[in-house]
Amino acid sequence: MARRQFQIPVIPEKDLTQPINDLLALVEQLMVENNRLKETVQQLRDEISVLKNEKAKPKIKPSNLDRDAGKNGDKSDDEKNTTGGDGKRPGSAKRSKTDQLVIHVEKEIAPSEPIPPGSRFKGFRDYVVQDIKISTHNVLYRMECWLTPDGRWLTGQLPACVQGSHFGPTLRGFVLYQYHHCHVTQPLLLEQVSEWGVDISVGQINAILATGNEAFINEKKDLLVTGLEVCQSVTVDDTGARHKGKNGYATHIGNDFFAWFQSTNSKSRINFLELLHAGTVVYHINDDAIAYMQEYGLAKSIINVLESYNVGSVSGLMWWNRFLDLLGVTSDQHRKIATEGALIGGLFEKGLNPILAIISDGAGQFAVLLHGMCWVHAERLVHTLIPFSDLHRQAIDSVRSAIWELYADLKAYRENPDPSKIVSLEQRFDDIFIQNTGYETLNQTLRRLHNHKNELLLVLQRPDVPLHTNGSESDIREYAKRRKVSGGTRSDSGRVCRDTFISLKKTCRKLGVSFWSYLIDRLSHAKEILPLADIVRQRAALVHSGVP
Repeated sequence: MARRQFQIPVIPEKDLTQPINDLLALVEQLMVENNRLKETVQQLRDEISVLKNEKAKPKIKPSNLDRDAGKNGDKSDDEKNTTGGDGKRPGSAKRSKTDQLVIHVEKEIAPSEPIPPGSRFKGFRDYVVQDIKISTHNVLYRMECWLTPDGRWLTGQLPACVQGSHFGPTLRGFVLYQYHHCHVTQPLLLEQVSEWGVDISVGQINAILATGNEAFINEKKDLLVTGLEVCQSVTVDDTGARHKGKNGYATHIGNDFFAWFQSTNSKSRINFLELLHAGTVVYHINDDAIAYMQEYGLAKSIINVLESYNVGSVSGLMWWNRFLDLLGVTSDQHRKIATEGALIGGLFEKGLNPILAIISDGAGQFAVLLHGMCWVHAERLVHTLIPFSDLHRQAIDSVRSAIWELYADLKAYRENPDPSKIVSLEQRFDDIFIQNTGYETLNQTLRRLHNHKNELLLVLQRPDVPLHTNGSESDIREYAKRRKVSGGTRSDSGRVCRDTFISLKKTCRKLGVSFWSYLIDRLSHAKEILPLADIVRQRAALVHSGVP
């Protein structure tokens, strides 16, 4: 039998000459899609684990951008300043623990055994014990009643601190402090004070938390007005905050002097601009409004119509919408741009600080006015990329090292501004973010960040602005804790009080004011602590004058 002959197939020439770069790009795309599928599977597994009351897979570790990239785990300058040059935390040095304490009771203790004759008294060996006294303190106010000869009644008046409530300022302050500062739930609060002998109901605890807090609400409003007036920059952020069983959002505006929160049903740019109005929202058509509308491509015919109507300032969304209806502006996109422009015009008409800088994580709703971007969030886009080869891993490490070095130099520039370094720092920025690394996904990420060059390098023109939004990230974490404890608010008054007391608590901490002392001062009408807005104004004035 003749041996069967096999013929080797001829591969078309076009397949042999296919560019290898196209094949590599295809492989990379497939690997990216495969990685996305893996992430989706892991998310589903995490959700199943949560439903089974099991722990989910830990999320990505925080970025190390704000730390030195030095070898051997060397700490950054910020960490050294925080922990001390020797690595110890502040306040850990040896000191007397009792010399500043107020001694309320002194008790002398003789030796338990008889003192032999001829012994000499050599003084005392002091031993201080700290303790607190928890007990009820009920007061009966007996208001005198007099009937005058002309038939009028004269009656004694209750102190202002107890009018409208059968609970004193210390008890009300304790309930507010435990709930808003210590995250103690209402059932536990009821159990706690009841065990101490206080006769109080669930409804009365809820009333202390959600009603009669108008003075606190007004003081919280003044914080934003003053902060935007006297501060040169603020950081902003938002997070989820459920209300009445529906998804909502809490927006944070603040800096080193104050923290201000507001919960709404939206996280749009219109919502953010309305919050910046800090009270009455005003719509106004002026040069700033027109410039914004032109920048975002509003039809020239609509701009001309808006300019032709000299309507002045319009207060209230309902009246503004009626005005747009009158002009025949019906497109949702056109109405959106016109409304945003009018809100910006209203801000400047109300006297918004013209040098105010807004630093955010890059979310689109915050990109208004003089806007800067957070470097930590920008670097995180590179940090979270998943390499598929050693080449990719080396490219990511190289880029991150370059970013760390540039960030360290920007921090040094912020401390000691030197205009002669601006050109070189800008050139280094370009070299990092327009380079070709051989990893296409990384290249695209860098190009996207390069489009925000002016926002990331705002510090070169304004050394007073922060390079990150760590303050906002830290402040707004309060809402994440509350979501885990109680889910969300169920009444409008509860929602307002939540935002109010979180704002006041965080601001007290920034200003070095005891939140407990603040609550008792306000509830007892002592007025020994200045309004927080006044303290913010004083601190900002000191900083701007160069006083450390």
